[in-house]
Amino acid sequence: MLDLPTRVADSLLQLLEGQRVLAHLVIDEAQNLVQSGGHLAHYGLDGLQAGSPASDQLPFIEGLLPLVETPFLIRSLAMPSGRVADVHFFADDDRVWVLLLDVTAEWEEARLVQQKAYDMTLLSQREARLIAQLEAANDELTRAHRDLAASREALQATHDRLQHELRDAERYVRATLPEPLSAPLDVDWRFVPSTELGGDSFGYHWVDDEHFAIYLVDVCGHGVGSSLLAVAVANTLRSEALSRTDFHHPGEVLAALNRAYQMERHGELFSTVWYGVYHRASGQLRYASAGHPPALLVNGPAGCACEGHSLPAGGPCIGIMPAARYQEEACTLRSPARLFVFSDGTYEITRPDGSMQPFSAMSDLLARPVAEGHSELDALLELAREAHGPGALDDDFTIIRMAL
Repeated sequence: MLDLPTRVADSLLQLLEGQRVLAHLVIDEAQNLVQSGGHLAHYGLDGLQAGSPASDQLPFIEGLLPLVETPFLIRSLAMPSGRVADVHFFADDDRVWVLLLDVTAEWEEARLVQQKAYDMTLLSQREARLIAQLEAANDELTRAHRDLAASREALQATHDRLQHELRDAERYVRATLPEPLSAPLDVDWRFVPSTELGGDSFGYHWVDDEHFAIYLVDVCGHGVGSSLLAVAVANTLRSEALSRTDFHHPGEVLAALNRAYQMERHGELFSTVWYGVYHRASGQLRYASAGHPPALLVNGPAGCACEGHSLPAGGPCIGIMPAARYQEEACTLRSPARLFVFSDGTYEITRPDGSMQPFSAMSDLLARPVAEGHSELDALLELAREAHGPGALDDDFTIIRMAL
């Protein structure tokens, strides 16, 4: 073996046998099985009889002997036990050696990658159709303003139609948002975009029976481009369409998301994302942030004055650094408690005099007692509108509350 010392060669052979579950068969020139060994039971071949025809006991060698070429390899062959093996054939004088090496894990991984690729293709096709519709509407609006300037009535009719299409797009964006939950978790939200199509999106879903994922996406800017990217990122998280990614681990999810949505491939747009996974049995919350504001945890009953705690987590925005890594943080939620995940538009409110509302205005309000039948989310939205004054808010107002 490559002129290696015997001890080294033996060590490599033992490593190969342990990792690939090696089994071997020896067949003579009369095509009778004369010898077998290794982990035959692993492949469902533990009942072989020496001296009997090999093809009667090993259907997968039918028609392959005598060998036309040596060595010869059949990749990813299903075995009677259900395992998948690479089958190697080697001629040795008047005998043929058949070696089985387990490749089940690689075969399963390739199959899962193919399925995820198919899922992502379907998602991309749906997104591409919406992008095409919105881009066509925008192009038509531009042409209408240029070509029909002399006809105010025609221009107004075109404008009204395109506004209707933008409202359709707005309804589509809202249709992608999840319904509030009341059991087994109490989850509610408020979403008020600053324009028809803002740059925020969010979602939550059960990863499995015990793990609940919650996430919020804030793309820079507003309008069609930002809205499309926000919806695309949220749909990717909702459908778990990131190959080779464990959606129980927030740091791994954000790293994969960052690789998929680099800004040079998405209109030079970047985004901030907060992603957390709550384990219902233990109460543990694992979370990570990509440049997003820290979540706020308020412990205690909603009807009493409580204390709020920020949950800091650091990491670069999605789309800026291709090789960025994201640190996971963890804390334990004990009922009664409320977790708030929000975008910066909920507290960065510019007052009419140009001053900025402090973050404490929001955090103090969320920790106050909440009267029965009322929502602190509505109170926070009212606070933002009062601080801002007349007109639409300058940024999207988005907040999610998960109560235990």
